[in-house]
Amino acid sequence: MTSSPRSGALAFWSDLPRDGRWLLSTVVVQFFGRGLTLPFTIIYLHEVRGFSLGLSGTLMGLIAVVGMLVTGPAGALVDRYGARRVMLTGLVFAVAGYVVLAFATVPAVAALGLALFGVQLGVGWPSVNALVATVVDGDLRQRYYGVNFALLNLGIGVGGVVGGFVVDVERPGTFVMAFLVNAATFALPVAVLMGPLRHLHGRVDRPEDSGVAEGYLTILRRPEVLWLAGLGLVAAFVGYGQMEGGFPAFARLVAEVSTRAVGFAFVVNTVVIVALQFWVMNRASGRRRTRVLALMAVIWAAAWLLLGGSGLVPGGTAAVVIVLVFHGLFGLGETLMQSALPALTNDMAPAHLRGRYNAISSGAFQGGTIAGPVVAGLLLERGWAGGFIAVMVVGCAGIAAMAFAVGRRVTPEVDGVRLATAAALSRSGEGA
Repeated sequence: MTSSPRSGALAFWSDLPRDGRWLLSTVVVQFFGRGLTLPFTIIYLHEVRGFSLGLSGTLMGLIAVVGMLVTGPAGALVDRYGARRVMLTGLVFAVAGYVVLAFATVPAVAALGLALFGVQLGVGWPSVNALVATVVDGDLRQRYYGVNFALLNLGIGVGGVVGGFVVDVERPGTFVMAFLVNAATFALPVAVLMGPLRHLHGRVDRPEDSGVAEGYLTILRRPEVLWLAGLGLVAAFVGYGQMEGGFPAFARLVAEVSTRAVGFAFVVNTVVIVALQFWVMNRASGRRRTRVLALMAVIWAAAWLLLGGSGLVPGGTAAVVIVLVFHGLFGLGETLMQSALPALTNDMAPAHLRGRYNAISSGAFQGGTIAGPVVAGLLLERGWAGGFIAVMVVGCAGIAAMAFAVGRRVTPEVDGVRLATAAALSRSGEGA
């Protein structure tokens, strides 16, 4: 007889190995610092340092561009030298970047600070996810990624609220303090990695019978990897790529709601994620991850269609309610994605290639977040609000189609089906 898996925060924490607890313990603090500055960086550059709005936006774009450029090399370095070393290097770059940015009074110095943080963005995803995969496995790994995402959002949400009360364009020193506090929050994971977790390396030697060493081109020739990368690209394009561009622009120009309503929508998003992540991940456990991703696509499509309807009732209470519900639905979709996509990526990857697999996933996401605001700006600037919504919905349909394509090409175990269930499916297939 087997007992049913325990659920809930306390049960999850007790199931985690010691190293997993240490890794998870720094998430809220680190992302509190990120939330403290994330919503206000462009305000700092434009209104405090006096850079033009166009230049400020271009400088902000450096983060994603540099991140995308270093992601590929970072994945290879993870596989060669270990995730812990690469993760530490990225954290040091982040500390340096925010210290430089705090005192940047000319564009060149601000560009240097943002580029340094971009390095951390590029190496963070491949190294963190690969390191987690060496510490926890199976269903616990999937649950870890979900909890990590909820804590990340909690940190950003609380940091954003505190930042809103603290920073003041009339007092430039408040922004300097916020960036220095953000830099200091990265020191905590550095201390943990160099202290309690100094024994970890996050590297798995290549098996002797694995043949020729595999590079990115070899990995990308695998159909399941290519389909999953495409899914991540489109998910970032219709999702995260629109959160700082397409959604606020549509809400202001088409739905005609206030900036306060837009800001509160992000609060709703954070609350939904934090409140529902455990509930979602417990119900996603043991189910096909690709179908969880397809369900996410359906929910996101419904959310975008709903937001499109706000243009029929602009400027009123109904438009505000629609904007808030949109972000709530979007947050629900995010919990589904984070309960499935990172675990699917790492279970698909051979242990000695996790760095590269996670780098491909990270690069795809960053490509989507770069392209998303550009396309949104082009469509909404021309007044094609309906076309913008149509592109988002078609993108969601593409996510669902790619999810099923991945599901047909991976084993049930990689797709998240528990071993007993997978064996039963296999036997039923043989008897058919």
